[in-house]
Amino acid sequence: MDVTSWLVWFLGVLVRALQEANKTLDTVQMKARFWQRWSGTAFNERQIKVLNRVLDGFEGKLTSSKWAALAKCSPDTALRDITPLLERGILH
Repeated sequence: MDVTSWLVWFLGVLVRALQEANKTLDTVQMKARFWQRWSGTAFNERQIKVLNRVLDGFEGKLTSSKWAALAKCSPDTALRDITPLLERGILH
């Protein structure tokens, strides 16, 4: 009984699973480093929510209107959330 083709398939699946696990681990470690670096900084719930979304791979340009939509707040509140993050260099 020749198991070569099955073994090739299995090893291919294993390699892809390990690559995906490595990507996930890289993302988790990057987020952990970010939050550890800024652990002494106070954030409100909206800032934490949107920053986590950005760290998870938000695509495109983050504007105050997009922030408002993600945080479910007014554009003025979004601007008040963003301004201190820009001033501290957390966002640029």
